[in-house]
Amino acid sequence: MKGNGEQQAGMNESSIIYRPIGIIRSEHAQAEKTPIQPVYARGCKGMVEVFDEFKEGLQDIAGFSHIFLLYHFHCKGPVKLRVKPFLQDIERGVFSTRAPCRPNGIGLSIVELITIKDNVLFCEGVDILDGTPLLDIKPYTAKFDYIATKRNGWQDEVDERTAADRGRRGYK
Repeated sequence: MKGNGEQQAGMNESSIIYRPIGIIRSEHAQAEKTPIQPVYARGCKGMVEVFDEFKEGLQDIAGFSHIFLLYHFHCKGPVKLRVKPFLQDIERGVFSTRAPCRPNGIGLSIVELITIKDNVLFCEGVDILDGTPLLDIKPYTAKFDYIATKRNGWQDEVDERTAADRGRRGYK
């Protein structure tokens, strides 16, 4: 059953339409040489250009040291429900990984917000391909987002050295 908001927006179960609010700029031009997560992208700088029509929404974001970037995997390739994650050579269900070949190519990264100039956010720890469409920005806050995990699935099987080596994926 559709909620009132869904009916007003003209949505149905088979289509959801998002439009970018900006574009992510980074030094990463090749997926195979892009670190797989921000933790392996230390030193990777990038810029988030927010389109002018959304600039007003950046008010107060400078007070946060880290932000979530939600973006569209525009170079993702075909959907796969079983993948070999970058950290292992064992097939896993795509929903137990962060692989980009998902049914809905939505990416999520927590990056450090260094500074803002006009409608451009300068960030560090950017693990995102240059030219990636930005869908949303949300502040990361320890009050809401920090959770001490009890288990980390198959990733508990991966030692830190292997994760660091594979996670950088050829990045300098």
